[in-house]
Amino acid sequence: MSRAVPAWAAAVLLLGQFIAAEGNGAGAPLQHRIINFNFETVQVTWNASQDSGTNLTLLYRFRGDNDSRCPDYILQRGRSVGCLLPAKGDRVLDFSIWNGTQSLLSRSLWISDYLKPSSPRDLRFRWHQEAITVTCTTLSYTNVLYEVQHKSTFDREWQSKEEEDRCNVTIEGLDVDKCYLLRARVIADDSIYGPETYPSDWSEVTYWQGGELQDSCQEKTLFSKHILVYGMVTFLIMFLLLLCLWKLHRVKKLLLPRVPDPKVTFPGLFETHQGNFQEWIGVTQGVSQATRTEDGEQDGSVEEALLVLLPKAEENTARTATPGPSHLPEVQREAVGGPGPLPDQPPQGELLSLGGVTFVMSENSYVTL
Repeated sequence: MSRAVPAWAAAVLLLGQFIAAEGNGAGAPLQHRIINFNFETVQVTWNASQDSGTNLTLLYRFRGDNDSRCPDYILQRGRSVGCLLPAKGDRVLDFSIWNGTQSLLSRSLWISDYLKPSSPRDLRFRWHQEAITVTCTTLSYTNVLYEVQHKSTFDREWQSKEEEDRCNVTIEGLDVDKCYLLRARVIADDSIYGPETYPSDWSEVTYWQGGELQDSCQEKTLFSKHILVYGMVTFLIMFLLLLCLWKLHRVKKLLLPRVPDPKVTFPGLFETHQGNFQEWIGVTQGVSQATRTEDGEQDGSVEEALLVLLPKAEENTARTATPGPSHLPEVQREAVGGPGPLPDQPPQGELLSLGGVTFVMSENSYVTL
């Protein structure tokens, strides 16, 4: 909506501002505010504390009409602070504010520059699948935007959808399980009416869930459903992660078994022979480690049992000899390759005495203490 202000109207406006500046003395015009309610009523308010007068008077006329006094003053603490004027479409308004015989303000303007549309009327909501269409009564004038805002209980900010000159707004991508808050308003197009316009008041907020009107949004069912699903998914992920770590440990243990310490498996290999396996095997081949006897501990020392190993080729066996009537420890014997000799047979081989014990030695045998 474009308008051309006549030259005489601009002259009247400048003259009124000059008269107001002269009346105020200080040169500052009276602070005031103008709102055009849907081209039905024009409200002019001013700051009563700015002037020391008791009551201010407003004179006005719409272009083409006669001068009139304010028909309906707005009072505050017994003093006039504004005036309500009946409007008849988009017209030029000439008005002046007086303190007695002193003019405080005089202006000439298009009331559409201060348009505030009425709130949407007869709102209707129609759900279809995951979308909702909002309709209302379209205003009699154009160049306005119909804005519908919505949000769920999980959203912090309102989301907007607008349509121009037609109150038929469709919002898509909704979840039928969620509860939504919806409201609507009308906005005058700034590019047409100018920056001094006002958006309409918001309509009453309505609550919708599953295509049905609700008194409020209570997300008990939605909360239990979604939280339960998220909790189960989180638990399953953690369980699978722990299971994978356990399986990985078992596979690693199976593929990479622990290497035993050679010092335990091969005693003496490193302590005595400094890791020389050939030297160690040559000394320890055919010889078992001596064990301590449970008896025979005298003067804090333990006697070692003597073990004599004979090769398989040796057919003669050794047996212990006990000189005199004294009781001496028995000697463990092990013969490889056949049974031992009878007790009444005489010992054969070289005799060896150690610590009062006599042993029968063959050429291919040796004794380990």
